[in-house]
Amino acid sequence: MVTSIKPVGDRALVVEFDNEISEKVNMEVMGMEQKIRECAGVVECVPTYRSLLVYFDPQRLSYSQEKDLILSIRMEEHLDEAGKKKILQVPCAYGGSYGEDLAELSRELGLSEQEIIRLHSERIYRIYMMGFLPGFVYLGGLNEKIWAPRLQTPRIAIPKGGVGIGGKQTGVYPVESPGGWRLIGRTPIDFYDAQRKEPILCRAGEYIQFIPITGREFEKIEKDVGAGTWKKEYIME
Repeated sequence: MVTSIKPVGDRALVVEFDNEISEKVNMEVMGMEQKIRECAGVVECVPTYRSLLVYFDPQRLSYSQEKDLILSIRMEEHLDEAGKKKILQVPCAYGGSYGEDLAELSRELGLSEQEIIRLHSERIYRIYMMGFLPGFVYLGGLNEKIWAPRLQTPRIAIPKGGVGIGGKQTGVYPVESPGGWRLIGRTPIDFYDAQRKEPILCRAGEYIQFIPITGREFEKIEKDVGAGTWKKEYIME
């Protein structure tokens, strides 16, 4: 439920929901975003784990009008989203040169590399929000057995497609970037491509699942992606 609405400058407000990271709360955020983004005077919406930033045109809507509009929206119908999941399958090569922190993580956690791979790939992850790079997915639902702190000294460059663990979260680096997440694998697909009609592969509120692949499979998919012949694959749950 909405717990507060606060102004952000003269042309935006932030809608806050319950102070927790949960699928239910994030569904409410995304439901609000779906309802409000097409309203006259709304310029842009930016969802997070538990809040929604709404930019509006002050020449068409005042802050009080925008606040009243938000308060008028009923959210109950969006909570039936649970159980109706369209899940993007994301191929991922784990360990070795693809995930250079997996071996160390195995020693720290007292789990075999294969067990970490199993625990990471068996979960279906909700994309709670898009983050600091275009196409970076913050994924909720990581098994607590493989929670791991970020690196004390971040890397200067993490390769595009790097799959990492940062605390209680997992995610994918869509472009080469500095970063401190623990790298356990890499995907050959592009989460961001400025040349595509839709540059960002997926959006907040959707789901993904990692599918373990071999190095040879990685190379083949990478070639297909480069040739433009790779197609997204989904499963329904």
